[in-house]
Amino acid sequence: MDLGIRGKRALVCAGSKGLGRGCAEALAEAGVDVVLNARGAEVLEATAAELRARFGVKVTTVAADVTTEEGRAAVLAAAEGIDILVTNAGGPPPGLWSDWSRDDFIKAIDANMLTPIALMQAALPGMIAKGWGRVVNITSGSVKAPIPQLGLSNTARTGLTGFVAGTARQVARHGVTINNLLPGIHDTDRAVALDTGVTKAEGISMEAARAKRAATIPAGRYGTAGEFGAACAFLCSQHAGFIVGQNLLLDGGAINATI
Repeated sequence: MDLGIRGKRALVCAGSKGLGRGCAEALAEAGVDVVLNARGAEVLEATAAELRARFGVKVTTVAADVTTEEGRAAVLAAAEGIDILVTNAGGPPPGLWSDWSRDDFIKAIDANMLTPIALMQAALPGMIAKGWGRVVNITSGSVKAPIPQLGLSNTARTGLTGFVAGTARQVARHGVTINNLLPGIHDTDRAVALDTGVTKAEGISMEAARAKRAATIPAGRYGTAGEFGAACAFLCSQHAGFIVGQNLLLDGGAINATI
């Protein structure tokens, strides 16, 4: 399917690896020029070089922590005039409800709620002026079904979801859509971190930890960054203009819900 976005320009945050890279690859394959952001310069440049070689698109790199004011300023300067915004930031660490302080919550909210909101506030006026734009926020399946040990993430990402619900319906008349992608377990560094925690807590091997988690997923496996990226690219396509303010769950059926 031709997504109809060749020649558009996108900002993909945390795009050097994992789900962000999956999104960047799918957009680049569709002919979209990419402003690629991540904190680690070495991996970022390697990813950018690969995207240029494989897809022949222009890739601009910005090595910066987008959760800081300085980082956002650098990223937004490079991404001026973008048509597509994909927000993404690593989730806060797992833990126990009684261990988290106010500072822990503020840090999580800054990274996983206020940062994507700030990026949207910066990008949306230009999209509205052009009469076309796409925003996809990578959030978490935890906004549908909370994960007890990820209370910091549950809190921040649910707040972002509320902001998107109202904002998406205000900008849709201008040809701009905002939607959220809610990943379950995918075969990324995040899954490795979570599974490592299981190995330590339960005294089992990594293979056993992965098998135990995979057994809770009706699909019987972890998701891939490639299939996640394909879903992102579709939401950014010309065909998705009537999808507004939605939360698309990509979890292999792990969350047992009718709606």
